[in-house]
Amino acid sequence: MTQRIEDYALIGDLQTAALVGRNGSIDWLCLPRFDSAACFAALLGGEENGHWRLAPTDGRECTRRAYVGDSLVLESVWETRTGTVKVTDFMPQRDRAPELMRIVEGVSGSVDMSATIRLRFDFGSVVPWMRRAEGHRVAVAGPDSVWLRSEPQVKTWGQHFSTRSSFTVGAGEKVAFVLTWHPSHRPRPRRVDPYVALARSLEDWANWAARCRYQGPHREAVMRSLITLKALTYGPTGGIVAAPTTSLPEDLGGVRNWDYRYCWLRDSTLVLEALLSAGYLEEAAAWRDWLLRAVAGDPADLQIMYGLGGERRLPESELPWLRGYAGSAPVRTGNNAVDQLQLDVYGEVMDSFNVARTAGLPAQPHAWSLQLSLLGFLESKWREPDEGLWEVRGPRQHFVHSKVMAWVAADRAVRTLEDDPSLSGDATRWRAMRDEVHREVCERGYDPERNTFTQSYGSAELDAATLLIPRVGFLPPDDPRVIGTVDAVRAELGHGGFLRRYTTTGLSVDGLPGGEGTFLVCSFWLADALHMTGRTEEAAELFHRLLALRNDVGLLAEEYDPVARRQLGNYPQAFSHLGLVVTALTLAGGGTAG
Repeated sequence: MTQRIEDYALIGDLQTAALVGRNGSIDWLCLPRFDSAACFAALLGGEENGHWRLAPTDGRECTRRAYVGDSLVLESVWETRTGTVKVTDFMPQRDRAPELMRIVEGVSGSVDMSATIRLRFDFGSVVPWMRRAEGHRVAVAGPDSVWLRSEPQVKTWGQHFSTRSSFTVGAGEKVAFVLTWHPSHRPRPRRVDPYVALARSLEDWANWAARCRYQGPHREAVMRSLITLKALTYGPTGGIVAAPTTSLPEDLGGVRNWDYRYCWLRDSTLVLEALLSAGYLEEAAAWRDWLLRAVAGDPADLQIMYGLGGERRLPESELPWLRGYAGSAPVRTGNNAVDQLQLDVYGEVMDSFNVARTAGLPAQPHAWSLQLSLLGFLESKWREPDEGLWEVRGPRQHFVHSKVMAWVAADRAVRTLEDDPSLSGDATRWRAMRDEVHREVCERGYDPERNTFTQSYGSAELDAATLLIPRVGFLPPDDPRVIGTVDAVRAELGHGGFLRRYTTTGLSVDGLPGGEGTFLVCSFWLADALHMTGRTEEAAELFHRLLALRNDVGLLAEEYDPVARRQLGNYPQAFSHLGLVVTALTLAGGGTAG
């Protein structure tokens, strides 16, 4: 039976991540990076596509689970008829080889345990050759090898192309399993003591969490979201993936299944605001520097997303041997949206560098010349239609949010030149562009009869992204057009107390069949907008309802279905957790606006 998306917890090592179910099964893991092929892909297929279950033999779900303090170390507890057992799952921050460690500890009585591991390389399609070597079970196929051992050794055998173990733990007894990925052409990886690794992992996370300077309301939720964002960071470069998964559906049984294991520019300003406000200057600088490297080059070639290291080619393909989560096919890797024109990203980049500058991050000498180059290109392009923030796969349109972000790009250039007149650039020119964009949006993107900004010029449809108009400073929060837009968006896009990003019924703007759930970051945006327009009590009430959607370990997917009452989309989702952090800071009085 397919577990719900929210039944999974996240563990990771700042280069990749795994999803652990309540039944003790790890059903998703890509090695050695977030964007590598999965060796456990049961999440998108079945057990035959790779998983690692470690749990009491009776096969029940865990009684309770939680992270250890402010860490990414997961403890799952089973209370059985014969005793209680705890499994600690974690991935130590690595020097070289990625490792996944699972420590079984008897708490009381005695418990019979079973383990089944099916390694299937290349997203569940390749069955490796298994052998014994130097106290390990070794799986090899092509470039990949995985070394598995237990301390102490337990009864282990091969069965139906899987490796199985059985053992009993009594109170105080421990058995540790260590899985290590290694290039198959290299010698055996060095042994790492799992108990030393556990102690160091807890120390690393405690030290990192101690740097958080946020002490306001809902600190536990904010801290867990910040830890999740840290877990989605690719340590070597500072890039932050949108999610560690691909193809978790926005519509159960539908085709809205995308690969989110890349870094989106749309997240950039929110990332910086969240990290800087919480005191994580080092991480903010690393993200800013990743952004600077990724967008360097011809401004005409600016992409909406990049790979972990800034890679540009992310070709989309389908994996027909995987039936998809809950039958939601196709399963995709790569993302063709990389080739779309989304004019809003120019505003996101300019706003990000402005946030970094005003926060006092050390300047990069070539950053301003790059920004001028990007702005010069946008000056000649902003009047064109594009695919917009939501990456529609229908016809290009004049999306209001894209135009507003073009205004943001010009506005931030003007602000930078006003703050530092020694910089090169024509402030008069960018003011003229800013004024022209503003005038056009207010004339063509606003419906005076309904008192609301629309999704695109001439359209009657609405878009939750227009809630950002006061946040970026395009209009003040008390402007009647802003208040009207907030009311209209809430009324027309509201569903079950939360918010859709746009209408997907009928002839959907995105060119795709089926619908989707409520979009969580948009609901956080609504809370922000309600607060900014003087309705703080309503904003706080919505925020509390959003907090209640988190699963038992504080994680959020991309979307939520208020009818089925379950999470949807890739998971955990950086955009959702960014929204949580920024809204918490806004309600606590520490948020920022344009």
